[in-house]
Amino acid sequence: MTRITPERPLDGRGSHPEDDRDPRPRPAGNPAAAGSAATAAPPPPPPSPSLDDRVAAALTGAAVGDALGGPVEGYSPEQILERHGGRVRGVVGPWNGDAWRTARPVAPYHKGDGHVTDDTLMTHALIRVYERVRDHLDAYAVAEHLVPDLMGTPRWIPELEAEALPLQRIFLAEKWLVARIHYGHVDPREAGCGNIVNCGAAMYMAPVGLVNAGHPAAAYAEALDVAGAHQSSYGREAAGVFAAAVAAACAPGATPESVVAACLALAKDGTRAAVEAVCETAARHTEFEAALGPLREAVAPFDTVGPDYRAPSLGARRPSRLHAIEELPVALGLLLVAGGDYEQAVLGSVNYGRDCDSIATMAGALAGALGSPAPAGWAGRVAEASRLDLDGPARSLTAVAREVFARDVARRRAHEAAFTAIGGAPCSG
Repeated sequence: MTRITPERPLDGRGSHPEDDRDPRPRPAGNPAAAGSAATAAPPPPPPSPSLDDRVAAALTGAAVGDALGGPVEGYSPEQILERHGGRVRGVVGPWNGDAWRTARPVAPYHKGDGHVTDDTLMTHALIRVYERVRDHLDAYAVAEHLVPDLMGTPRWIPELEAEALPLQRIFLAEKWLVARIHYGHVDPREAGCGNIVNCGAAMYMAPVGLVNAGHPAAAYAEALDVAGAHQSSYGREAAGVFAAAVAAACAPGATPESVVAACLALAKDGTRAAVEAVCETAARHTEFEAALGPLREAVAPFDTVGPDYRAPSLGARRPSRLHAIEELPVALGLLLVAGGDYEQAVLGSVNYGRDCDSIATMAGALAGALGSPAPAGWAGRVAEASRLDLDGPARSLTAVAREVFARDVARRRAHEAAFTAIGGAPCSG
């Protein structure tokens, strides 16, 4: 496997040990006492975040990243730098200021000022499906629950500043779900075929990883099934790998490096190659400013959209075994650059530009699952501006995850008993 360890080793908290040294001179004293102090046992590490903590931090982190990236989505790092007089360091207003209502290409959406986008709307919609099913999901759960939710229940849409059907906000690649499944009556397992191949399914797969917390392979398999209703090719693959990354980030002692290793163990074809290439580059950086250009260069050979994000070529977003979406590899790369720190991973994602709301959604979910939460000030502002409950969905999904785990244990025990009864290996206990 490719070496992905940053040049400067990290301590268990995601910071560099030399950064914590006390620069003040040590007072003179008894050498024996000093030696005794030097050999004293270090303080115990902080307790590992609980499942409740990780789910809450991942979902809030995703929503905050989404809101921070929304107003600069589609632009380059250089354009963002010029527009804001420096790098974006928090919640900012619309790109076109008060002219957002009519300015193209974003009108009529109020992107900015802490408003979440369709990434979060879809994430919360998938959580509502888990609340109803209370078990693992598949493509049929999308057809039976997610599609009716999108087209039948009005909700507050922050970017429209109005109550509307989620269907009226989501992008064309998400409207495909309704067109193919509700109106076309296509087999849900095959409905994603023919759609725009993009990050549309991957961007809301964090709940799948959280329900399968600590089990990346199970998250990968479930997300591939769920995403079959929405995407094909490397768009579907990215959904599986992102869910696996979130599940891996929930494991005790997980690090950005272990998350990437789990992704590389499962990813296929161009997605695996893209993650490997981007993370090789990321391992040479410890600060996002210097990494933005190199990360784009590393992912460019795998990205079909091309250098002009708003004017993709005729070969863009078509199925391929050689290509990958841009968002997931870059999110993983910036997670490595940041050493798992939420602020640095998300700000790096935001200032990367292009599809940066989805990149920041993914990076924010991963940093949160690792135990680095979004700053409370950012979370509070996003919740207020978007009129969004960031706590309720996390509590609900945590309860579902515990129920699903209990069912998995019961199913496993039944399988062990049946296998033993027909002459297989005896049960483990």
